[in-house]
Amino acid sequence: MTQFRSELLQTLTARGYLHQCTDLAALDAKAAAGPITGYIGFDATADSLHVGSLVQIMMLRWLQRTGHKPVALMGGGTTKVGDPSGRDETRRLLDDAAIAANIASIQRSFMPFLTFGDGVTDARLVNNADWLDGLRYIEFLRDVGRHFTINRMLAMDSVKMRLEREQPLTFLEFNYMILQGYDFVELHKRHNCTLQLGGSDQWGNIVQGVELGRRMSETELFGFTCPLITTASGAKMGKTAEGAVWLKAERLSPYNYYQYWRNTEDADVGRFLKLFTDMPLDEIARLEKLEGSEINEAKKILALETTTLLHGRDAANEAAETAKRTFEQGGVGGDLPTILIPPAELAAGINVCALLTRAKLADSNGEARRLISGGGAKLNDQKIENDKVVVTDQALVDGIIKLSAGKKRHALVKVG
Repeated sequence: MTQFRSELLQTLTARGYLHQCTDLAALDAKAAAGPITGYIGFDATADSLHVGSLVQIMMLRWLQRTGHKPVALMGGGTTKVGDPSGRDETRRLLDDAAIAANIASIQRSFMPFLTFGDGVTDARLVNNADWLDGLRYIEFLRDVGRHFTINRMLAMDSVKMRLEREQPLTFLEFNYMILQGYDFVELHKRHNCTLQLGGSDQWGNIVQGVELGRRMSETELFGFTCPLITTASGAKMGKTAEGAVWLKAERLSPYNYYQYWRNTEDADVGRFLKLFTDMPLDEIARLEKLEGSEINEAKKILALETTTLLHGRDAANEAAETAKRTFEQGGVGGDLPTILIPPAELAAGINVCALLTRAKLADSNGEARRLISGGGAKLNDQKIENDKVVVTDQALVDGIIKLSAGKKRHALVKVG
């Protein structure tokens, strides 16, 4: 592994955040010489971020913890356009009032992770509507648009994917990469920002911004991306069969957030401890070596530490205690009805409606579907959003799956 001088790159690489960088050696030298300012952009398409954005937030956190200044850029302007990256279809456009409400709500997601203020390394929250809303479009195209070639824009993965699949790509969305590149130039001008971080799906857009800075003002800017974070089984972070894993407590309770991390696949525990907690690497190395039933202790630590970062230690401890009562002590009164499923059958997967019926929480698959559509069915205390969910042994928590119909009817599923 390359030896870096800066604590920033030492930390980001050791914890698994490095995927691509425009110039590692030059960025390392700059970060070693003194505080730099780096940013990540977040569009305001909902009133909360979800776990899919957490790795980016953690990169900003480590930027600050290693002596640099993080900027969380809210896309008050770009949300009006819609980022086509990784999407098959056009986003629903939001009006100004909805975007403003989403930004006000999302701001709270950053507070547990970053220290905001006016100090050298204090975080800043910036809105790109401050400069995008006032653009005079013809002048903008003359000054900025001329640095983007159609040939290269058509070669971008976000554009190419939509064209290959014959999915519509509006001219509005086609402008997104120009606006994102311009954000970098404006942030450098206004806040001396020299580094943009992001997910690997943003690499093309980030490189465009780096080059735009060079072309417009002969400025040296840097881009750094983390890998696309998926689970060991290939699932995308931030999504479950039951729905998105939101960072806002009103959308997802601390207990359900805890359970999301508690259900981490065995092969992901060490990697997720590095990416999503502040735990020392030597302690993580010890936990990574645990095998068999002992890996459950590492999962509990992962769940406790991630929940503490977002919701605080008291909420995390309460979630852990609730989970202990529910799963380790057999749930309410210890006398919940239990059904046994052969290991091979559960490994292959069972439709959740069939499982609810077998657990006698519904009289038929039709009744189970109605229970789910009415919001009354839960799997491990998380609402089941879709009657097509297939339950496998990945849902086992300490050898148990808890099913619920309403608030008072529960059953346990075990392998046997």
